[in-house]
Amino acid sequence: MKTIALALLAGLLSATAAASADRPIEVAALAATAQKTGWLQVLSGGKPVASARKLAAVSRAPIARELVAFPETLAPGTIVVDNSERRLYHVLGHGIAMKYAVSIGREGFVWTGSQKVTRKVEWPTWTPPEDMRAREARKGKILPVSMDGGLDNPLGARALYLGSTIYRIHGTNQPSSLGKAQSSGCIRMANEDVEHLYAQVRIGATVIVRD
Repeated sequence: MKTIALALLAGLLSATAAASADRPIEVAALAATAQKTGWLQVLSGGKPVASARKLAAVSRAPIARELVAFPETLAPGTIVVDNSERRLYHVLGHGIAMKYAVSIGREGFVWTGSQKVTRKVEWPTWTPPEDMRAREARKGKILPVSMDGGLDNPLGARALYLGSTIYRIHGTNQPSSLGKAQSSGCIRMANEDVEHLYAQVRIGATVIVRD
């Protein structure tokens, strides 16, 4: 019943948004199965790169996204990352937001501030910063200079680049980290969630990261 109610609410908000003069952002379907998602279509040389089991393991959100009340006065399309709650809110207008579970920076890598989405990339290439490579090397872990996009890539299925910083909102191949503080400062999401968010976010959208 809850799923049906949320779906009806999403439909109502979409209809209201279309009729509104300022045309706030529309609410997409809650279900990832509403349309084929990119992580189910990852191909390498025309062949699947992994089994269905692996696709599911690195893509599905262990904590479901949900439509929630959001009484703050922020423009539709704004993204709010709450570090203490370890949740991301995509403001939809009309007092509603979509809430997603995220992983934030671990101790020493947490940050706050306001940025703009400056770039959007599907299946992004990962280029670890030099200080990250040096830090991991001291632990005995050798990181690549660069890694092409794919299921084994730590950036996952999508990335939203924030200002001119090194930080991104991106997918992950470690969905078990969601709801925790385990990243090097980036905001991690499940692949199916980051695709859901990516489809609705526009270049120039405001991202607020706060404690």
